[in-house]
Amino acid sequence: MAMIFSPTHLRNTIFIASLFLLSACSPKYDWREVRSETAPYMVALPTKPTTHTREIDLKGIPVSMTMVASEVDDITFAVGSAELPDAVQAQVSLAAMKTAMVNNIGGTIRQEKVLTMLQSMNAPGTVALTEIEASGPTSNGQKRVLFARFLAKEKHVYQLVVIGPEKSVSRDVVTIFFSSFKLN
Repeated sequence: MAMIFSPTHLRNTIFIASLFLLSACSPKYDWREVRSETAPYMVALPTKPTTHTREIDLKGIPVSMTMVASEVDDITFAVGSAELPDAVQAQVSLAAMKTAMVNNIGGTIRQEKVLTMLQSMNAPGTVALTEIEASGPTSNGQKRVLFARFLAKEKHVYQLVVIGPEKSVSRDVVTIFFSSFKLN
């Protein structure tokens, strides 16, 4: 009897198998798929995540932002998500999210680009996102690096963040984390 897999099931199986192979090369990263309980996305995080929700202000709009994060060797991996009153306000708030994130590290943006990603695992089309690389000082005088992506889909906004000591953050783990993020 032949087994039939849907394209989504096959894609998820290949993704998970790839993460296991990559984690075998680096035992400190125990990548696991996490599905948000508050927003329509999934992502791979390198350790068991914690979740926190707090009120923030995005260009005069108070929203509850939920952060799902994990940490390995002083490197933080996080996804922040919030729902705004409408899609226009969601788009407008992305600049405020980016500015706040860079200001949080007392940093400056070294690189910024606009990319696209699939808008959903189940629907055709793409959504635009802004990706930045920024750096800032730490309390012990070393440089801290921030890689972040900001995007909006309908009324939801998302920020994906990798932050840590510049010498410790590998572009390979940033790529794994960013490419694992999928909208539902």
